Amino acid sequence: MSVTPRRRLTGEERRAAILDSALAVFGERGYHASSIDDIARAGGTSKALIYEHFDSKQELYAELLDRHAGELFKRLAAAIEEAGTAGSARLAAGLDAFYGFVEEHRVAWRMLFREANDPEMVTVLERIVGEVTRVVAALIAEDPGSRSAYPHGPARQEGIEMLAQMLVGSAQSLANWWADHQEVPRERILELTMDYAWVGLERLSRGERWPSSRA
Repeated sequence: MSVTPRRRLTGEERRAAILDSALAVFGERGYHASSIDDIARAGGTSKALIYEHFDSKQELYAELLDRHAGELFKRLAAAIEEAGTAGSARLAAGLDAFYGFVEEHRVAWRMLFREANDPEMVTVLERIVGEVTRVVAALIAEDPGSRSAYPHGPARQEGIEMLAQMLVGSAQSLANWWADHQEVPRERILELTMDYAWVGLERLSRGERWPSSRA
């Protein structure tokens, strides 16, 4: 009886398999409690082979961050492009793509984006959040109402940047909460975010402001 020889994995396939094993181990144990030995056992491979592809556990983690961030950015771009020109539709599409990513990759979100506390990994995460914030700022700036809310040069740009920071920060915080409350449907999460974000932006565009003590 002839035995079909098992096909050898290519370098890229082996690298992808190592990353998959690392994600599973990090998701189960957390970054600091995991080791290269754990990842090797989970993937049925050796430490030596892992070190042929990655210099350290930290490099593995950083590549996982980049890989999932890349997927998130592609989803955001595609959703926004398909949404047309209306500002509210584009923002809703982008938020829905973001929450869709969180829903489909709960382990990756929890492990990579919620529990990253290594200083170098925090730097990588901050870069990713910064890129998402720039996308949101561009969406706000494109909306005609933003010109009414912040009509003057530097003050307009500053206001848009602050609004984008608040929106991204609140969406990220809600995604973290949602990871522990999976019974809440994605549609409800999106609806509440748009209520919070778009209603506020609409009121700003009409010139409404908080009546502070200086008023």
